[in-house]
Amino acid sequence: MNQKSGIFDMIGPIMIGPSSSHTAGVVKIANVAYKILGGQPDEAVITFYNSFARTYEGHGSDKAVLGGLLGFATDDERIRNSPQIAQEQGMKYTYKAVGNASTLHPNTIKLELTKNNKRIEIIGESRGGGLINIASYNGFRADFTAQLPTLIIEALDIKGSIAFIAQVLAQDDCNIATMNVSRKAKHDIACHFIEMDTALENITIQYLLHLKWIHNIIYLTPIT
Repeated sequence: MNQKSGIFDMIGPIMIGPSSSHTAGVVKIANVAYKILGGQPDEAVITFYNSFARTYEGHGSDKAVLGGLLGFATDDERIRNSPQIAQEQGMKYTYKAVGNASTLHPNTIKLELTKNNKRIEIIGESRGGGLINIASYNGFRADFTAQLPTLIIEALDIKGSIAFIAQVLAQDDCNIATMNVSRKAKHDIACHFIEMDTALENITIQYLLHLKWIHNIIYLTPIT
């Protein structure tokens, strides 16, 4: 299921920087990682691919990604000074550039982040006009836009799990807009990425969390 974009989405957001793809989209990808991680990372390895690898410094993507990892919105003036702010707040970061990754979208970033003992890997694509796609999370194929309330559910790969989760969401009067389920092996951990038309009640999330076959839930509010 694919969500259609409106004309105002394509015009792009209010932002800091010269390009919606290279600044606003980058901030949003990093914002998603910030939310999933639960705050500012202690360390970040940031890899720019393809066109990003050639232009990230000149177009301000280096500052944009740090701004997003600091929790700044796309129109936050502090993005201009994000390297200095990151240093002041003790965030260590490294940039890498890979100019020829033919299997990846032209504007792709990989974020390898550490906070305390938690480590995550996010691969995001900046699609233009401030639109993004989170292509993968910790090696699981994700494909969500972060424009809608989103559930990330890590659970055992058991029969009926997808239908059960969908039914629980329906009981909360919640309609699923997109859903992608990825697993690394049969009967291993599966990761459910669910975008919804409306927000969930906290009691629904807590109910799902108490189930023994569900290992972890991350609930993301829309990123604008």
